[in-house]
Order: sequence, then C-alpha cells, then structure tokens
Amino acid sequence: KASAAKKKAASKKTTKARAAKKKAASKKTTKASAAKKKAASKKKTTKASAAKKKTSSKKTTKASAAKKTSSKKTTKAKPAAKKTASKKASAAKAAVKTTAKNETSAQTAAREFSAFGPRLIEFLVELGMNNDKAWFTENKGQYEAAVREPARAFIRTMGPGLAAISSEFVANDKKVGGSLMRVYRDVRFSKDKTPYKTNVGIHFRHKVGKDAHAPGLYVHIAPGQHFVGVGMWRPDKDALAAIRKRIVEDTDAWIAATQSTPFSDRFELGGESLSRPPKGFDKEHPMLADLKRKDHIAISTVDEGMMLGDGIVDHILGLFEAASPYMAFQCQALGISF
Repeated sequence: KASAAKKKAASKKTTKARAAKKKAASKKTTKASAAKKKAASKKKTTKASAAKKKTSSKKTTKASAAKKTSSKKTTKAKPAAKKTASKKASAAKAAVKTTAKNETSAQTAAREFSAFGPRLIEFLVELGMNNDKAWFTENKGQYEAAVREPARAFIRTMGPGLAAISSEFVANDKKVGGSLMRVYRDVRFSKDKTPYKTNVGIHFRHKVGKDAHAPGLYVHIAPGQHFVGVGMWRPDKDALAAIRKRIVEDTDAWIAATQSTPFSDRFELGGESLSRPPKGFDKEHPMLADLKRKDHIAISTVDEGMMLGDGIVDHILGLFEAASPYMAFQCQALGISF
C-alpha cells in the first residue's frame, strides 16, 4: 500500500509537472506568436505608412512640378500673348498707315497741275532773306505746300507730253532723287555758305544719266529769272570729246540742229568755253566756237507771267519739241537713244 501510494503520488507529481511544463511552453509559444504577429503587423504598418508617405510625397512633388510647369507655361504664354497682341496692334497700325499713305498718294496723283502761282515766288524771296536752318525748319511746311508739291504735280503733268517727244527722258515725281532737284546747296567748295537754294530746279534726265551732267531737259524758276535749258551741263571729258568729234564728222547735222528754226528762234547756245582751241582739233575749223565749248546747253528765257500762268505746261513742252534735233544730235554722239 505504501509503495502504491508512493507510486501514485509520484505519478501525480509527474503529470502536474508535465501539465505545468506544457502550459508554460504553450504560454511561451502564445507570447512568441503574439510578439511575432505584433512585429509583423508593426513592420507592415510602417512599410505601408512609408509607402503611403513616399507615394504622397511623390504625388506632391509631381503636383508641384506640374504646377511649376504650368506657371512657367503661363509666364511664357503671357509675354508671348502680349507680344502677339503687340504685333497684331503694330500690324493693324501699319495697315492703317499704309492705307492712309496710299489714299494720300492716290489723292496727290489725282491732283492735276494748273499753275505754280505767285506764292512759290513769294516763298523763294522770303527764303532769300532768311537763308538759315532755323527759319527753314520753322517754315518747312510752307516750302512743301508752295514749292515742292506744286513742282511734283507739274512733273506728273509733264510726263505724258514728254514721253510723246522722247520716251528716253524721265519725269519722276519722287520727293528725293526724282526730277525735282534738292533745295539744299552743296557748300563744300563754295565761298557762299548759305544752305538753301532760292530757285526751283526740275531736271528731266535721260534714262542713262545719274546726275545733272547727263543729257537733260531743265526748268529753272527763280525770282526775276525763269528759263528752260536743254543739253549737257559740264559733260565729262569722254562725252565732251564725243560731241566735238561728231561736230567735226557731221558738221551739216550740227548746223541743222543748232541753226534751223524753230530751235534758233527760241534758244540761244550758252555755257562756258575754252579760251583756246581744244587739243587735237583744227584751229581753222568753221565750227571752232562750238568746238571750244565746255558746256553744250541751250537756253530759252520765259517771262514770269508765262511761268506762273495756266499755259506753262504746253509752253515748255513746245520748247522741248523745238529742241529735239539738238538733243538728238547729242544723244547720237554719245551712242544712246533719243
């Protein structure tokens, strides 16, 4: 009995020990599992939070970049839009200006010349008494109204009649570089330093000519001195030699051009001449006086009533027609068309 009781007590003790051990192991396992689960959960949560934060940050960065790009585009768009608007405004302004200019040109072109009128002479007299830059600048509007624009209208009106005489002479109404000569004097080599011309000079040059020395038909208007000039003023040495040569080779044609009517009735040969016969020409030649000429021009004076009157266009065209043989002789000597 004692042995059985002892054995039973030992068995019970062993069972209790096993149960306690099992319970402790189970509790340990549960704690480990819970800790593992908690760690996993925490790690997962941290990763998710980090990922979320990263994604959010990335999205914010992208949004910020997008906003910046948008701002940049807006910034670029504003000057571009402003520039485009400015360009359009300038184009519109230019279009209006061009239209106005075309209308003005059309109105000017449509204007028919009637007469120069007395105001032109009055202005030239005033300019002669006040020949300085300050006065001219202050009165430039009067110059344009009384002198330049009537002269340009005269040039336009002369065009068709001039072309009927010879298509080689140009009627150009440009403000600068046309048939109307500059009002400004070239004072570089002159003792007279007054800056402005007190006359109106209109030069219908031959197409090949570039300056006043070319063959041309000239109209001069000045207080107390009005005339029409034809020919060549101070031709260069080659042109002068060519005219002299033709006078010698075709003397009859020269006599016909200069001494026949109506030219001889309306024109007088003028200009400067050499004091001695030109080198290489016969001193006894019958046309020696003409061979000595440095200028080959002819002048026809016009009275002021005619120059300022309504019939001046027809009168000058009649003079140019009368000078045709003289001009044709010079052009043929130079090898150019008349």
